Amino acid sequence: MLVAERHKKIVEVVNEKLSVRVTELSKLFKVTEETIRRDLEKLEKENQLRRSHGGAVSIQDEQTEVSYAEREITNAAEKRAIAIEAVKLIEPGDQIVLDASTTAWYMAKEMPDVPLTVLTNSIKVAVELSKKEQVRVISTGGMLQPKSLSYVGPLAERSLDMYHVNKAFLSCKGVHVEAGLSDSNEWQALLKRQMMSIADQTILMADSTKFGVRTFAQITDIQQIGYVITDDIDVSYCRAFQEKGVQVKKVEVNG
Repeated sequence: MLVAERHKKIVEVVNEKLSVRVTELSKLFKVTEETIRRDLEKLEKENQLRRSHGGAVSIQDEQTEVSYAEREITNAAEKRAIAIEAVKLIEPGDQIVLDASTTAWYMAKEMPDVPLTVLTNSIKVAVELSKKEQVRVISTGGMLQPKSLSYVGPLAERSLDMYHVNKAFLSCKGVHVEAGLSDSNEWQALLKRQMMSIADQTILMADSTKFGVRTFAQITDIQQIGYVITDDIDVSYCRAFQEKGVQVKKVEVNG
């Protein structure tokens, strides 16, 4: 296969899967991981994709939201493992806020039926938690984003002003040591910033493909996060977070 043809197919794979790892591409194209890294570097310079720790992510429709159906199947094993770990940080009687990420939905599925108050802008999270008798669910309301099945906008932001929570559990599209957390959708970024402002502690849930990535709208600096739950990130990221006073928990992923 010619180099140009491989580059074209790499972009196609990244756009189809939304995110992909270097190891996957190496096996798929039967070339070394170092060759794939050079390919990704070149393609990023050509603005055809964006490199992340251990792989690459798509920049197609970067300022629009990806549908929930697509997000559910992207890095599903990693998200579920991260969600299971996040649930361990919840205690009976807690008041928490969950964003509209698929990881938050996995949290809702794994959450025990104990006395809790949960604020969320996610329809999917609210429906999942409605099955648990002891969990009180409060929806932000606001402008509906059909693809993500979530509420955003001024009404959603103002509704959060009324509350105070112990913990905010959030995800995002990009985690960058210098640039902080970012999201591809400005409305979601603004709401996540507001969620953080009403919480005593913010827990970031992000799989390794999000690291080293900068997207359209900044949410906050790294220092504003108290705890990060992720999978197989490089030790350099762990060191950088810990230097900024952020605790990092790496989970093992099965399947």
